This record gives sequence, structure tokens and C-alpha cells, in this order.
Amino acid sequence: MDSIITNSYPLHFNKSAYKKLNNFVKENNFSKIIVITDSNTTLLCLEKFYSKFDKTSETYNISFTPGEKNKNLSTCKDLWTNISELGLDRNSLIINLGGGVVTDLGGFVASTFMRGIKFINVPTTLLSMVDASIGGKTGIDLNNIKNQIGVISNPFMVIVDSDFLDTLTLPELKSGFSEMIKHSLITGKKYWESIKLIDINSFYPGNCFYNSILIKSKIVDKDPYEKGLRKILNYGHTAGHAIETFCLNSKTREDLTHGHSIALGMIIEGYLSTIILNFDKQVNAEINRFILRNFEKIIFSDLEIEKIIKLMKFDKKNKDGQIKFVLLKEIGKPVYDQSIDLKTIKESFKFLNEFS
Repeated sequence: MDSIITNSYPLHFNKSAYKKLNNFVKENNFSKIIVITDSNTTLLCLEKFYSKFDKTSETYNISFTPGEKNKNLSTCKDLWTNISELGLDRNSLIINLGGGVVTDLGGFVASTFMRGIKFINVPTTLLSMVDASIGGKTGIDLNNIKNQIGVISNPFMVIVDSDFLDTLTLPELKSGFSEMIKHSLITGKKYWESIKLIDINSFYPGNCFYNSILIKSKIVDKDPYEKGLRKILNYGHTAGHAIETFCLNSKTREDLTHGHSIALGMIIEGYLSTIILNFDKQVNAEINRFILRNFEKIIFSDLEIEKIIKLMKFDKKNKDGQIKFVLLKEIGKPVYDQSIDLKTIKESFKFLNEFS
């Protein structure tokens, strides 16, 4: 796979990626290098990474407890303290080796320590490869509300090694696949036609994996600070983030992966698209059936729906107290900043509950 050179940083792939990384480290002569992982990637990915990485500077590993619940200020404080005690300075480098929680959190730690030191993302999950590690969004959750604190700060490069995908469980693969479905729906029928042929149970990303990275990179290049076009990447996310946060906070619901939550969010926002933008109902039904072949449907009670809608009010896309959605006019024709009344939002959850 050819490198992708964005306006802000390059993305390199597989064997050639490590040549680029090792040359970059050698040329910069960093005082120290910290590899941030969670305990899962420490166990499954760290040695694999070290076997391809030339340690030309003092290199240390710092790890934290995995999971979205730990993407918070307390974990940040621990990481800041650890890297301070190890004597990092502004000529040091942080390498974030892990999934979306690691790249979000590690990028934020690097961007704020000593007002910013260089960092590189090495995503190890499909979700982080096609989404979280790209675009410069770093941050943490506040009171379990997704990504309330953060900055846009770009890595110096992204290293994509598809060998790490062999470490993933099926639910983790599905979580990334959900974002690939989203990419196909917001960019055009050709990609959707290829995506809908995939059987997730025998799935290997192949060209689709690269296509999704290219799609997100091009969109972010055109609108790095999400003033307009980049908002289309939030299709499924207004409802999906609220569902994910609700399940994280709930004592009676199991946590849902980010991708599973977004998949349900796309069903909800697909319904809203049919109501608000006259999106073709038959096409929407086809999309929904495909999503539900790959993701379990979750039925929410009226009380749960009320709580989820309250959480939507914290979404960063909102303006003047109105909940904003990205909706589809057609496949490949998303429309952002769509305000929806509460009655219709409730109807969309009932549509999810009843769709089969």
C-alpha cells in the first residue's frame, strides 16, 4: 500500500512504515522515547512493535488500564506524572501504540505536556486505523461523556501495520467495520456496493481498509478543524455517542463498543434521513438489514430513550441548544447541521426497536 501524504503528516503502511519511522527517529536524535500502551497492547503488540523498531534513544513503556472508562483526567494525570519522572523534555517523543483510547489519550498527553512534544500514532485496532488515529483529534471523556476535553493536534506520522489486526477479536473487528460502513454511506454508492458484500465473520480489510483511511484523510485535509465538511464524518455519531455513554454509565446495560453504538446510531439517523430529507426507504431498509446482520440490535425502553436523548444535548455539534445531526439525502450525499425535534428523535428510537 502506498503512503498517504496529507497536508499535515504522512501515513505509512507495513514494512515501509518502519523504515520511515526508524529513519525519523535516527534523524531527530530524541533525548527519550516513551511508548504509551494499555495493558492489552502491552501484552499483544508491544514485543511485535519492538521487533521492528530501532531503539536508537532511551526507550520506556508506560501502560494504563484499558477501556473507555479510563479515558479520563485521572489516567492523564498518571501519565503526565510518569513521563515527568522519566525526565521527558521537548526533544522527546511519545509513540502511542494501541486502539482509539490509546491514540486519543496519548495524543492529548503529548499535546499538553510542556505545551506539546512530538508524538506518533501506531494504531493496533481496525477502528483506530480507519478512524481514531487520523485527523488530529485528541482528548478525554468528562464524567463518561465522550471527548468533552481535548485539542486538535496532529501526530508527526501514523504507522499502520496490518499485522496487528491478527490480535483482534471479532467484536473488535466489527467495531472498526462500523466506521467503514459509515465511510461508504457518506462517500458514494461504489464503496457501499463493495462493503455490503463483506461477511464480517470471514473478514479481512484488504483494499477497503485502505479506502477508508484515504477517505477520512482527504476529508480532514479539506476541513481540519471541523468547520463544515468534516462534520459528515459524524454520521451515526450523535445518537451513537449518546448510546455508548448511556451504556457506560448504566448499571443494568453491558458496555457497547464504539462501533456497535455507531451502527445503532446509523439505523436511528437513517430513519431520520427518510423523514427529514426523503432518503429512499427501501435503500435505508437494505442498509439496516446489513447492519443488523453484523451487529446485535438493542431495544431501549422509553425511560432509557429519554436518558439517551438527554445525553445527546452534550454533543459537540450542537448549537443554540439544538441537537444537530448528519443525515443522508442519498448514499454519498450527506447533509450536516440538521436540527430535529424531540418527538421525531423519540420516533427514531422506536423505529430501531421495531425494525426487523
